[in-house]
Amino acid sequence: MIEYTMPKDKIDIDLAKLKTYPISKRKSKVKYRDFAKVPAKGISFSEFYDSLPDILIGNSFRQLVDAIVSARKKKKPVIAMMGSHVIKCGLNPVIIDLIKNNVITAIALNGSGAIHDFEIALVGKTSEDVEEALEDGSFGMAEEIPLYLNGAMGEAVEREIGAGRAIGRVIREEKLRFRDKSLLYSSVEHNISATVHVAIGTDIIHQHPSCDGANLGEASLRDFRNFIETVSGLGDGGVILNIGSSVILPEVFLKALNVARNLGHKVKNFTACNFDMVNHYRPFQNVVKRPVSSGGLGYTIIGHHEIMIPLLAQAVTEKI
Repeated sequence: MIEYTMPKDKIDIDLAKLKTYPISKRKSKVKYRDFAKVPAKGISFSEFYDSLPDILIGNSFRQLVDAIVSARKKKKPVIAMMGSHVIKCGLNPVIIDLIKNNVITAIALNGSGAIHDFEIALVGKTSEDVEEALEDGSFGMAEEIPLYLNGAMGEAVEREIGAGRAIGRVIREEKLRFRDKSLLYSSVEHNISATVHVAIGTDIIHQHPSCDGANLGEASLRDFRNFIETVSGLGDGGVILNIGSSVILPEVFLKALNVARNLGHKVKNFTACNFDMVNHYRPFQNVVKRPVSSGGLGYTIIGHHEIMIPLLAQAVTEKI
């Protein structure tokens, strides 16, 4: 039988015996000198940037900007992995300018990113109404896109180059009207690494009879190996940015980093940052946390790409 002890009526806690200390000796995370400055009409961007609070993401954002500027000075890689939403947000001119100014030294796209980028180069517009087109099965059925891009995969195999380089070359050789708005074309023009990482069945060009799985796989696999080579140089000051890819590119990066380290490259002490509109598991684990656990810094910055990426680009441009 369980016996219960009745609580005592008298409380033994004597609050008068509490130990206290002066607040001047306490560590505090927030200081007034780190506060935001009030808005002022007509100030420069640098003054606006300096007015941001040096607290939480405000502090992280500054550290990321400094890391990118430092990487440029050290001639270390600054890799931008991007989902297609970056292109659909109208950010190609911003990314292209960072490429021209030797800030971004390599780009990596998923399959849909390459398609949207090509459509911009071809006709100056992209992003069809999926819901409407799905009703009659016309989604992804514009005839030029699979003919050009599936053809580019065949050329990639023939020329022994990756998918990204092949698409960029097609844009240049065909002299597409809006080519100067294309990331892949700009990568060819400025001779930087541009890789495309495909998951078969995810993209509209896979629906068409012109799609050859062998060409698609070989071109994308070659780009994976090209990407490993780029990632191998991140150590001691490089920067990896994941902008809006929640699955494909974080997974590709993790494997590329693993292979680079397995082959003996000292890929540590770099900066990793994930830009997205919401927190996702894979970008946090595979970009921000695991890769820098033994050395380096990782940041997560949440916000709409069409605002955050121009802010980042302007801040870096001011610093260089």
